[in-house]
Amino acid sequence: MTNLYNHIKDLLSQNESYCKDGKFFKNVIVEAALQLNPDLLKLIISDDKAKAHFFQEVEGVLIFDKVKFQKFVSNKQFLPDSFTAYKNKIGLTANGEYLTESKEVVLDFPYKDCVLEGGQTKEDQKRQEIFWNETLAPDEIDRLLDSKLLTNWKRYDKKGDSIVDKLSIKDNLVLKGNNLLALHSLLKVYRGRVKLIYIDPPYNTGKDDFGYNDRFNHSAWMTFIKNRLEVAKELLHSSGSIWINIDDNESHYLKVLGDSVFKRENFVQNIIWQKKFSPQNDARYFSDNHDHILVYAKNKASWKLNLLPRSEEAISRYKNPDKDPRGPWVSGDLTVKTYNKVYDYPITTPSGNIINPPKGVCWRVAEGKFFDLVKDNRVWFGKEGSNVPRLKRFLSDVKDGTTPISIWPHSEVGHNQEAKQHINATLESSLFSTPKPERLLNRIIHIGSSEGDIILDFFAGSGTTAAVAHKMSRQFITCEQMDYVEDVTISRLKKVLEAEQGGVSKALDWNGGGSFVYAELAESNQAFVNAIQDATTKDQLLEIWSTMKETGFLNYNIDPSIIDDSISEFKELNLDDQKRFLISTLDKNQLYINYSERNNKDYDIKKEDIKLSEQFYNLK
Repeated sequence: MTNLYNHIKDLLSQNESYCKDGKFFKNVIVEAALQLNPDLLKLIISDDKAKAHFFQEVEGVLIFDKVKFQKFVSNKQFLPDSFTAYKNKIGLTANGEYLTESKEVVLDFPYKDCVLEGGQTKEDQKRQEIFWNETLAPDEIDRLLDSKLLTNWKRYDKKGDSIVDKLSIKDNLVLKGNNLLALHSLLKVYRGRVKLIYIDPPYNTGKDDFGYNDRFNHSAWMTFIKNRLEVAKELLHSSGSIWINIDDNESHYLKVLGDSVFKRENFVQNIIWQKKFSPQNDARYFSDNHDHILVYAKNKASWKLNLLPRSEEAISRYKNPDKDPRGPWVSGDLTVKTYNKVYDYPITTPSGNIINPPKGVCWRVAEGKFFDLVKDNRVWFGKEGSNVPRLKRFLSDVKDGTTPISIWPHSEVGHNQEAKQHINATLESSLFSTPKPERLLNRIIHIGSSEGDIILDFFAGSGTTAAVAHKMSRQFITCEQMDYVEDVTISRLKKVLEAEQGGVSKALDWNGGGSFVYAELAESNQAFVNAIQDATTKDQLLEIWSTMKETGFLNYNIDPSIIDDSISEFKELNLDDQKRFLISTLDKNQLYINYSERNNKDYDIKKEDIKLSEQFYNLK
């Protein structure tokens, strides 16, 4: 394969469009293959070795296998950058194949409310997060998904934080740590207990560290979501549902993925939420004013939604002009357009008028049934008794609420700007550019759950789901792996306990109270990941490497001496590539301490953490 790589490189270097001054333009080459560019085809077909590898003959016609060529060129071992070349030299050979629907695990994408890697829209241009997402193949995974030890326990109520003495299965819970691993830890206690899951995952509208090939980036995002949806399904109650907030960039792919995980027959609805209240006039094409919320039931046959309460406006339409003892009513049309001769008969009004249905239309009920309705005072002929008859529908007879529709205007459930203003006022934080309004979560939680039910959000972000769930007397569980969990998520929930009056507080007559428990997945290699991400200089990274090789858990195929022998080449990498490389050397099975290792003295685990972790995993 190496010989073929070199051969194709020599071949492509003959064309300046693909290579100039020794620099290859991989994107241009891939695009030329996809478009069946004549110059590229002539170049490949002119070389017997390339022709044999990328063309096949079908009934005397040569067919170019553009997919095979694209995958060949996209492989990171072909035309590697300095980072990939260094990884290959050290022995961390990257698999450049496209991700498939297998058992790969994508561990990161830590930011919930973001556009990946700096952002592609105007409002997110100031964001410059870099992502070092790690994709593990099945043969690299052993104890990655085992239950983790929990540490740094705290209980919060309106008086502040306190030591946790005893845990309850009814406790609200905030977990800090990688959400995939946190979800697997929750399984031991909450499998089949969660009534509603709402998530607002990364929208994947930019590019992450998978780099130039957007198709590869998309596959990684899909794998990342798939890992989490599979375990989320196990956590759901048999009558539970999951609501996934997403935009147009991935919504249709997510629908197909959701169908595969939850089964197509359990798809409930695609809700369109109007997330902006005004058009974006600087948009290049269309102003993107809506999000999708995909709703799946764990088992649609046993899932029941709660009706929305009737608005004051809807109730005001019911009147009682004839003082009927059964109360207010509205009148409805007594005709139908599906013509049936049996239902076409004259009606004499109380004033003596004879009324027939219009041509091609008939009455809704047979003549005998009509007279029964008249006798029961369920037909309205107007105050003078001379109008076309209409059917009386009593407020007391209709359903206790209204059926939700699939389009939710911002006037009913809020918009991003409303949510942003709420967070800014409550926390003085501008970290989140597109938070979700409490009114939106209020409607979702109302439709899909009842008081006392468990609500889960494993992309906590600013904590909107948990805040609204608590105000609605639900139990919440939420997960966040970023350090802002203290300054944002926890701070917001503390204000909820203290009876802050933003969002839906006034509508729900929220007066504060309650509590929640906070805990962290006990870090092992994750501590190194954090230190690497926080480093600002190459010297700091060299110090971290020195500690890692002594006390960290490195990949089994890593020989620290080889890295030390080539440290001069490592120093030539830019800061971000140095970070990516160091993170790639860590064994991802050891990011956090497994619960099964709680008595391992090498970890120096506190007795109270062991005690509370044991309590937690034995909750009933």
